[in-house]
Amino acid sequence: MSTTIPLGEAARALGVSVDTLRRWDRAGKLRTVRDERNRRRVPRDEVARLSSAPRRSGTGRSLSARNRLEGTVRSVEIEGVMALVEIEAGPHRMVAAVTRDAVDELGLAPGVSASAVVKATDVMVERNR
Repeated sequence: MSTTIPLGEAARALGVSVDTLRRWDRAGKLRTVRDERNRRRVPRDEVARLSSAPRRSGTGRSLSARNRLEGTVRSVEIEGVMALVEIEAGPHRMVAAVTRDAVDELGLAPGVSASAVVKATDVMVERNR
């Protein structure tokens, strides 16, 4: 049997959130096992399988959005569970309201390379690698 890793580590390796992995597990798209404390763990071969799966967009990422403005984080204002992230992308400045957890998971801070991903009326933020 393949060795397993914690759900958070698998999420980071796949570039998705822990909540996404939980949904995939419930939907049968991801195979997990439970440890002695009933925590989900992901077999390494599952991470490898999902890492090699074809992506839907030409960006190499699994987002369906096509309007991506690559730039640099100029400011991060955290208040409670929410945060405002300002990204400068060329002549454009985008501000996105995201969760504090998203800021922490993405490691967003002034000077970090990131993209503002616009879909309909929503702006999503991802850290550039």
